[in-house]
Amino acid sequence: MTDQSDKTTHFGFQTVNEDDKAGMVHGVFTNVASKYDVMNDAMSMGIHRIWKDAMMDWLAPRAGQKLLDVAGGTGDVSFRFIKRAGSAHATVCDMTESMLVAGAQRAEADALASSLDWVVGDAMQLPFESNSFDVYTISFGIRNVTRIPDALAEAYRVLKPGGRLMVLEFSQIPNDMMQKAYDLYSFNVIPVMGQVIANDRDSYQYLVESIRNFPEQEVFAEMIRNAGFENVKYRNLAMGIAALHSGWKI
Repeated sequence: MTDQSDKTTHFGFQTVNEDDKAGMVHGVFTNVASKYDVMNDAMSMGIHRIWKDAMMDWLAPRAGQKLLDVAGGTGDVSFRFIKRAGSAHATVCDMTESMLVAGAQRAEADALASSLDWVVGDAMQLPFESNSFDVYTISFGIRNVTRIPDALAEAYRVLKPGGRLMVLEFSQIPNDMMQKAYDLYSFNVIPVMGQVIANDRDSYQYLVESIRNFPEQEVFAEMIRNAGFENVKYRNLAMGIAALHSGWKI
């Protein structure tokens, strides 16, 4: 019988003990918290905002809904959700407290304070009761989870019957030449940006490597189905640089 502590996983291109990964990821996002939003704009040339708007278009938030935004960091998705719904509540859950603090200090947070909660928590063991939320979102965070199936199972548990999962994540371009060109940009430009803007090359080297390790669209869709979700679909964004995955708890 294999001891849990002997199991390994990926941390970027490194192979590490499963028990160590969460702490290593926590270190990455603690290091970049203060510059996270600036770096997102620089890395994607602002396109991540368009992708998050596309996420809201597909979600079509409704008044009165309760959102759980896991790995929600500085609240980008939650702010959008509440504004689209008109009247809703969002709980931003992230394992890195400094990310939540940075989010709570944003100007939007003051205007929406009564509609927001900020909670430190692990995607693989959420501190919420079952059947509690109408919508579960995770944006650019699922690839950092140690055991993705565990996080998807938790998403299914905390959603109400009829609830919806939506994942926004970097993905794979279904064209080898274009994927190679994108990899060339990612591995040669983004870590340098991290050094210049956030004074942290290593964290952004990890982030690039974690993107390359993430399963392709159909494989991830099957993981969502295996967690119990139905009517699972995905949409490519920017030719597959990112993808939106949707599923329902029926």
